Amino acid sequence: MFSALRGLIDWAPLGLPAFLFVITVVVFFHELGHFSMARAFGIRVETFSIGFGPAIVKWMDRKGTQWKISWIPLGGYVKFFGDLDAASVPDREHVKSLSEDERKFAYPLRPVYQRAAVAAAGPVANFILAVVILTILFAFVGARTASTYVGDVTPKSPAAEAGIKAGDKIVAVNGKKLTYFGDVRDAVAAGKGKPLDVQLLRGGKSFDVTIKPRSILTKDIYGTPVTFTGIGVAYAMTPQNTLYVPVPLAKAPEAAVSEVWAIVDTTFTYLGRMISGRADTTQLSGPIGIAKVSKSAASQGPYALIYLAALISVSIGLINLFPIPILDGGHLLYYGCEAAMGRPLGERAQDVGFRLGLAVVLGLLLLTTWNDLVRPNLF
Repeated sequence: MFSALRGLIDWAPLGLPAFLFVITVVVFFHELGHFSMARAFGIRVETFSIGFGPAIVKWMDRKGTQWKISWIPLGGYVKFFGDLDAASVPDREHVKSLSEDERKFAYPLRPVYQRAAVAAAGPVANFILAVVILTILFAFVGARTASTYVGDVTPKSPAAEAGIKAGDKIVAVNGKKLTYFGDVRDAVAAGKGKPLDVQLLRGGKSFDVTIKPRSILTKDIYGTPVTFTGIGVAYAMTPQNTLYVPVPLAKAPEAAVSEVWAIVDTTFTYLGRMISGRADTTQLSGPIGIAKVSKSAASQGPYALIYLAALISVSIGLINLFPIPILDGGHLLYYGCEAAMGRPLGERAQDVGFRLGLAVVLGLLLLTTWNDLVRPNLF
């Protein structure tokens, strides 16, 4: 316990500002999506808050919206006129008492397509933010990739038996010069299991080894055990090992959209495997895990931290689209039912759904926080 606390003291100074930067940017644009769409439809916005709990600072704009930055930086919310709380649960008693003039500005009384557009605008803003961030990174810095420095060597693997160590640079395989770590994988695959002549650089000195690939058991990015034919080396995205591949300005938006889609595809693949029992829930991270990753990204430089903001923006956009009441996707589910039936769901059904949704969200928060606390080397 005391070693963990000492670790937390060392970890917090860099991790906390990085975490606050990433979360504040992502949450602000998410809520700005809801806010902008509501304002476009003439819906009154009572509160725009970054964070929860008591306000650190707050001010009122000319249209009567109170803007707040609050003490608990784990999200944010926009509260509309006619809502009971930050989860956009309708305040039915209040709505019934509104005058004819006031009813024009109440969110629960707007046409279903307007309410659906407002609910969807937050996640959409997250996806747009991610595309814009990645477009700028790719266009002005390049796409980040790893060079051929070895970051890790699997114990008892062909590479380990050949004497390869972390920090070695793989210069060539079978006489072909390599630039990116992906070239190493391609060269191993092209060898089809035959012995490979590998040229390495260590401490400024060049030497050669012969390595025969074989089947290696490891875990993929989803935590699922996999077997593949390889030599047992992996990269580490350190400053020494990082390269930036130029992306033409005209191609940067396309590359950014492809990257966002890859994140979405990876997320759904993991969820599918988790539901089918082929991946476990230990890969899920909560606020502490995000803060740890933010610290790691900040230590690698601005590019890594800004890329992380794009990654988390996509993740938050996706999570909010899940059909869980109290999330944006749950509201969209309710509005879809209302459009199909020609009337809103019954009050009891909505209330039960909101309670179940809150229980699910709190359960996920507890699960991910537990994962963060028990994960090895947290601090």
